[in-house]
Amino acid sequence: MPPHDRRPTRRAALSLGLAASVALRAGRTAAAEAWPGRPVTIVAPFTPGGPVDVLARVIAQGIQAGSGQAAVVDNRTGAQGNIGIDAVRRAAPDGHTLLLVPAGNLTINPTLMNNLTFDVERDFAPVSLLATAPNVLVCAPNLPVRSIAELVAYAKSRPEGVTYASPGVGSQLHLAGELLSQRAGIPMLHVPYRGSSQALTDVVAGNVQLLFTNLPAVLAAIRGGQVRALALTTATRSPTAPEIPTLEELGVAGFDITSWYGLLAPRATPAETLAAIHAAIRAVLHAAATAASLRAQGLTITDEGLVEFGTRIRRETATWAEVIRSRNIQSGL
Repeated sequence: MPPHDRRPTRRAALSLGLAASVALRAGRTAAAEAWPGRPVTIVAPFTPGGPVDVLARVIAQGIQAGSGQAAVVDNRTGAQGNIGIDAVRRAAPDGHTLLLVPAGNLTINPTLMNNLTFDVERDFAPVSLLATAPNVLVCAPNLPVRSIAELVAYAKSRPEGVTYASPGVGSQLHLAGELLSQRAGIPMLHVPYRGSSQALTDVVAGNVQLLFTNLPAVLAAIRGGQVRALALTTATRSPTAPEIPTLEELGVAGFDITSWYGLLAPRATPAETLAAIHAAIRAVLHAAATAASLRAQGLTITDEGLVEFGTRIRRETATWAEVIRSRNIQSGL
């Protein structure tokens, strides 16, 4: 996209003697307004077909439709997302290479994993929180509990506690169990799986007693009676299943764990460019077609801005760092 015509008006001509700092600021604003000036690449550091890839493609299509510039998704996979993240760290800080990742890569892995090549705070600028998905705690149909109070009493009556499944060691849903064990004071044994589908199968069969998972992934099993929903891990109830209470309202204070996906840029990207990207992303997210597509994926749209998104990352990083260290959790990477 060619730069806008900036021929001085009569008033602008009278201001040509202003300080150089004003001119520089105006130049930066013009550059931000021109974004995107060439094709945009969104790095999605996971394989095609998953929620990160699906969301990245929705965002890319919206950018392309709104700007006329090409926007592509680069599935730069490997090392649990860290290869793609490092690629964006090394990209030019001009707003044309962006990173789309889930919460865990930003708030859990920096404490959990050794020898990362990047530092989230130092190397990346938050652009926008894009979408969230509620998480839920469900239990096997043969577990004789129907509430969190009954679960706490049941677990405390057994020295071995209760078993719970998650999609893997160090995942957000693994740490949700560790946090519940810590906050409720109950013994819980983690049973890790490589993904959520086999974990759900074993909980339905009664081989494992509890499962933390995304609500959209398990809603059909809840409504079909294959598992029993005990509580959401989010701060508020979900409009998708308003009958399920939250852990917070059931007495587990400060329990707010939401799966989310965010967009970031290299740290040195100018503030004006970040603001221009956020404005464009906000327009994409609130387009009717985008909203319908994301709802079909079980996602809730949000366009939390640069400052709020950065605060969220720092807050959740501190929470998970305390859980990881106090529970001595290690990923092996």
